[in-house]
Amino acid sequence: MQRIACRWCRAQTPADALSCDRCGAPLDARDKVTDSGWREAPRLRNLTEIHFGASTVQVDGAVVPVAEMTLDPSDTVFFEHHAMLWKDHTVPMAVMSSPGGMQRLLGDMPFVLSVARGPGRLAFSRDAAGSLVVLPVDPGMEIDVRGHAMLAASGTLSYAFVKVPGLRTALMGGTGMYQDQFTATAPGVLILHGYGTVFERTLAAGESLQLEPGGFLYKDASVTLESVNVDIAAAPDASKTAQGMQTAKQFAGKGFRGLKAMRELMSDGVAGAAGQLLSGGGAALGNVFSSNSRLVMTRLTGPGRVGMQSMYQHRVTD
Repeated sequence: MQRIACRWCRAQTPADALSCDRCGAPLDARDKVTDSGWREAPRLRNLTEIHFGASTVQVDGAVVPVAEMTLDPSDTVFFEHHAMLWKDHTVPMAVMSSPGGMQRLLGDMPFVLSVARGPGRLAFSRDAAGSLVVLPVDPGMEIDVRGHAMLAASGTLSYAFVKVPGLRTALMGGTGMYQDQFTATAPGVLILHGYGTVFERTLAAGESLQLEPGGFLYKDASVTLESVNVDIAAAPDASKTAQGMQTAKQFAGKGFRGLKAMRELMSDGVAGAAGQLLSGGGAALGNVFSSNSRLVMTRLTGPGRVGMQSMYQHRVTD
């Protein structure tokens, strides 16, 4: 039988199939890759079917996607309990034995993971706009995932958690202090929910990039992650804005009263220093309020894959 290699996960699928059997990526669509090497995660067509073990996952919904599973009696899945949308009343449920105890609770991690066993049907959704990404995981692979991004995972995967290097990255990215870690004892799948659109890039050995912490979604275990501070540089000095800059500093030093006074001067069209602040005030005020500010970024260094989500909560620190 002739087979075709999926462009997303490289799995072999019968040549007459319309989508990949393991990740659901359309086989008749080309990769969309930016000049910098980011490729968009495949947009799974409605009712696309994915298989793991003897079970089936069917993906539906473009805005708030849903993953509906038909579980075989020989298969299980685990998940955060609030991610389950519905289930057949005959599907048995259990609690997964997970390490960590109080450490998980303090680290903003799910204290309890639920397990469902076939036979029967159940469905999962994150109740938020975004994209579903299906990552096949084979024995020997290890994937680190942003906290609370897992929608569901096949029971063939082992679950643990790793501490995020740098407390500031955890706090600024809103990711919590830990990441989920998945390894495989047998071939399985990991279904993630990414906010907005999901992109993936493969870094070469030693290649690094700086990513907004809130945009991080997943990475191969071979990719290192650390937090870095990026100073927001002051605008270059210019003689025409020097006096306006000094005036802006004087106003800024007075807090809200200064801002109110500056607004009154600007509304009255006062000449001189305030006038310069009006004409060159963008640069002047930029200097005042950004000279002591910095961004906290996540530096990722290859080799390996990095996944990011395009929708996130951005934070700036002083």
